[in-house]
Amino acid sequence: MQPRNMSMSGVVDLAAVKAAQEAKAKAEQARAEAARQGGGGGAVSPADLVIDVDEAGFERDVLQRSTEVPVVIDFWAEWCEPCKQLSPVLERLAVEYNGRFVLAKIDVDANQMLMQQFGIQGIPAVFAVVAGQALPLFQGAAGEAQIRQTLDQLVQVAEQRFGLTGLAVDPEADPGAAEQQQAPTVPAGPYDALLEAAVQALDAGDLGGAVQAYKNVLSDDPGNMEAKLGLAQAELLQRVQGLDPAQVRKDAADKPGDVRAQVAAADLDLVGGHVEDAFGRLIDTVQRTAGEEREGVRVRLLELFEVVGAEDPRVVAARRALARALF
Repeated sequence: MQPRNMSMSGVVDLAAVKAAQEAKAKAEQARAEAARQGGGGGAVSPADLVIDVDEAGFERDVLQRSTEVPVVIDFWAEWCEPCKQLSPVLERLAVEYNGRFVLAKIDVDANQMLMQQFGIQGIPAVFAVVAGQALPLFQGAAGEAQIRQTLDQLVQVAEQRFGLTGLAVDPEADPGAAEQQQAPTVPAGPYDALLEAAVQALDAGDLGGAVQAYKNVLSDDPGNMEAKLGLAQAELLQRVQGLDPAQVRKDAADKPGDVRAQVAAADLDLVGGHVEDAFGRLIDTVQRTAGEEREGVRVRLLELFEVVGAEDPRVVAARRALARALF
């Protein structure tokens, strides 16, 4: 899923980390405001899970709704033959996923501006919007297995990073009835205050404060995925703060056997979005080292895996490469 101008593929940079935290905060504020005003959030019928959207209704039907549930966008046209194969599959899966996402269908011929804003070069094209943040999913008539895998990743990211657990679906509900029903009050989670403190610390540039706030959550709830991700990102940013990138990269090039130089360069690689370079550098370093040095590099690599996300295919491939390097 990028919601951080979001990529589920996990590319991380300074702006992306802040965008993720801001998007989550905005989603929580929007849900709380909807609950306060008694708008949205009621049970929907299966028919409400697939909607036609145009430019006039895009903000309401996609952007605002994405603060409650991931919205998958199917860009299609009547003349597009692959669209006629893909669209029915997406519609069926929207119902099957039972409220974990909403499918918004956009006719590109009637909504040229939206097509341009998303930078679409060809159709079918499928995007998602989560907490107001757009991300590309795939283009072309993908197979159902690939679509399912992508949707599974989307709903996992939406839930773990943004707290979006989807909509309640009532097979007996009238289509559109949710628009008239009062939203249930959204209770504050037990660690919301601490997580919000971490976000505020990041916004203020207080990386040490953010690290401590995430650690406070994990001391009570070691399995908290949001805190784990936040801590890994904050610690990464803390490590690269104040480094001279040119000097770090020169040291790494001049001293291939210097573990510290390679680890520092890997951190910079990841912050700059060069995920595979970061992983490859540390795996090569694992192969050249032994004992405590090797273990230190291995642990750092696992920390970078946390930043990117366990389901990312680059992490999966790097785990296999690390296993080969170790054994």
